[in-house]
Amino acid sequence: MSTDPNDKAAVEKRLWKELDHTRFGMLGLTDSHQHFQPMTAFAEPEHGQIWFFTKDDTDLAKSAGGGAQAMFIVQAKDQDFQACIGGVLSTARDTARIDKYWNPMVAAWFPDGKDDPSLTLLRLDAKDAELWISKGGAIRFAWETAKANLTDSTPDLGDKVHVNLG
Repeated sequence: MSTDPNDKAAVEKRLWKELDHTRFGMLGLTDSHQHFQPMTAFAEPEHGQIWFFTKDDTDLAKSAGGGAQAMFIVQAKDQDFQACIGGVLSTARDTARIDKYWNPMVAAWFPDGKDDPSLTLLRLDAKDAELWISKGGAIRFAWETAKANLTDSTPDLGDKVHVNLG
């Protein structure tokens, strides 16, 4: 899918669409020595938020507490889109969102169901994102790489775009 990097509204729309489609990524705190962790994202573009299920005793939940700088990294399944979304991560026990996003995949992590006392949500209030949008897929990648090696140039594989979200 081609997205004009100069059209910030289209880029932002693509970000939320890819996030909703891909769902999986790596979440971590930027001011921490903790490694990023794989998480499933539930995006709410209308609020500029991304929600994650976790347990309240995880390092990430304990560190996020009342708010911490964080980033969520996502790569589209066809590898033509990557994004790093920055914002403030906090914990919340939001029963409406638990009900909204609860599914068999989430339930597998919480044997006591929605009432599990350790269940909490992480909320990322997205502030900005850096996106890389590739052009042309695997064939274009191979062509640009071969061309660069033959001409001592840099491959033209796509565009890098920064968008403000909040």
